[in-house]
This record gives sequence, C-alpha cells and structure tokens, in this order.
Amino acid sequence: MELIKPGSYFDFMKYRGPVITVLSLMALLSLVSLFYPGPNYGIDFAGGTELQLAFTGDTSPGEIRKALEDAGYARPDVISIEDNPNEYIIRVREVSSLPEDQVEKIREAADAALGEGVLREMKVSPGGDKITLRVSGEIHEQQLQEALEAGGAHVRSLNSLSGSRDPRYEVHLVGVADELAAQLRERFPDRAPEGALRVEWVGPKAGEQLRDAAIQSLLYAIAFIMLYVAFRFDLRFAPGGVIAMLHDALITLGVYVLLQKEVNLTTVAALLTIMGYSINDTIVVFDRIRENMVRVRDKSLRELINISTSQMLSRTIVTSLTTLLSVSAFFFLGTGVIQDIAFALGIGIVIGTLSSIFIAAPITELMDRRLFNRS
Repeated sequence: MELIKPGSYFDFMKYRGPVITVLSLMALLSLVSLFYPGPNYGIDFAGGTELQLAFTGDTSPGEIRKALEDAGYARPDVISIEDNPNEYIIRVREVSSLPEDQVEKIREAADAALGEGVLREMKVSPGGDKITLRVSGEIHEQQLQEALEAGGAHVRSLNSLSGSRDPRYEVHLVGVADELAAQLRERFPDRAPEGALRVEWVGPKAGEQLRDAAIQSLLYAIAFIMLYVAFRFDLRFAPGGVIAMLHDALITLGVYVLLQKEVNLTTVAALLTIMGYSINDTIVVFDRIRENMVRVRDKSLRELINISTSQMLSRTIVTSLTTLLSVSAFFFLGTGVIQDIAFALGIGIVIGTLSSIFIAAPITELMDRRLFNRS
C-alpha cells in the first residue's frame, strides 16, 4: 500500500532545526518534571497495600475514595472491576499498622509483663500484620496477649508454633487491610463487605529494590541496543538511534509525571516496549540510508537521508497508523492497567515516528561529518 507517490522527495533535513528544538524542549520539560513535581510511584515502587473488596450494595468509586480520604488515607486509588459490579480494587500508601516507636513499646511491655530475659526474640512482618516471638520457657497465651495489647497491639489471634527448642508464638494483628475494611463498614453499614477477598502489600524496602531493578533493566536495554546498532551498522549510526530511543522514553515518562499517572512496573514494561518500537522504526530508515550509500555515491549524506526517508515515508505512516489504531482500541475499550499501558504506547508511537526522522537521522549526519569528514 503506497500512500506516498513513488519517487516523491521531501527535504526533511531542511526542517530538522525547528523540530529538534521543539522535541528538545519537550524532553527538557520531561526531565525537569522527574524532579518537580516528581513521579507518582505506585505501590510497586513506593510500597503500599492493595485489597479487593466486594460491596453488597450499589457503591460508586467516588463514594469509596471520599470515605477513605476522610479516614486519613492520602490519595487512595479505587478501581472498579467491570465484570463484577460493586467489586473494587483499593490501593493505599500505608503498609504497616505498627510504626517503629510502637514496636518498641510493644517489646518493652512484653518484657515487663513476662519478666526480664523471657522474651528472647521478637520479629514484626514488613506488613505490620504479624509478630513472631521466641521465649525462654512456657508462658500463658492469655498473659502474652495482654502484654502485647498493653503495648498498643491489636491482637486478632495468637498461635503457638512447634518445631523449635524454644517456645515460639505467632501473633496475627489487625493490619491496614482490616482497619480499612472496618472504616468502610462504619461508613457504609448496609453495603460494606465483611472482609477483603484478597490482600497484597509491598514494603518500602521491597519497593525501592523493585524501582532500582526497573532502572537497571532500562539501562541494560539501552547498552545492548547501542551495541547492536553499532555492530549492525557502524559507530556513526549508534548514537542517533540510542538518543532518539531515550528521547521517546523520556517524553513518555514526562507526560506520565505531568499528568500524575501512576508509575509502576506496568509503566516500565510500556517504556521498554516503546524503546523497542522506536529503535525498530529507526533501524528501518537506517537500512535504507545504508543501501542508498552504496547505490548512490554522488550524493551527500544529507541528500541520502532525505531520499531514504522519503522512500520509507509510506511504510512509516502505514505502520504507525496501524499500531496506533490497535493501541487506541485498548485505550478506549480497556480498563485500568490496560488503559495505562495503551496510553503510554500511543505517546511513544507518535513521538517515536518523529524522532526516527528528525533526531536519529540528523545526529547520524552530524556524526558522519565529524568522524568521516563527508560534505
């Protein structure tokens, strides 16, 4: 399918200055946005609690969100499940119901009630919903429960564990999910659920590790793609392809930050996909430039870039529009995570098409003049 008449010639390099200026300003604004206002990290990276609740009556996401904000939860996410009416996924930033100072109070209260040296070890789960204790001798469970509650712990159940020489006990506490469900029951007594269908949490340290691993994956992808382009073509092509790819990912991330959309592992997957799409589109243009460098030896690289890009313009438009139509269907018909990844891919496709023409190729021409002294 040819949208552009064969043999057409467009002087893309003539307009590279204004387009590069606009795209550079967009990239700079995206870079600044990473520091202010900063990314809105999801619970994957920032830590938090996610639970799934099924209400017994008609309840809107806005009502639930307002109730949670009134209860003191900052910026809660409430996502409706389309196939199950009145069923919602709720995400909050809180992870542990036990601050560090309260953990210390519980330890001191247990020592005071049980006696000096009886409590040998006390571990609190990162989610703040479970305490594991190891003691030096047999104690009454009621005595232990009263000691923990004296320190401020809300005990839900207490069980003794076997398999250890020293007696061990596992104490289940009322966690963030339990507190949240209780507050919703208080706000909506006639339709709130008794408990959560599913509860997941990510601790701050685990979230930080996931964030570091995500950044590393992006850096590894950039390094290997640069090596691939350098070996596939030569050194003059690699910087343009990689800079264009980074530019596309940066602007997409910047739009996410400016719109305060949640940045999570799904966003990283979208960025990696955009980088792959961008470099693929760039390599198609690079291939035609390299072919024409062999076929047409009496033209400057600037003219070869215009000829090659004009020849590939029809293919670029058809590919980009087809991909954009597919992504648009996911965006308008999908929900939640599907919409977010489709939104990112849509931005990446549009910006990636422009960067292949107006960033990758001009940088290659600049590298050629500097390294190979071509006119």
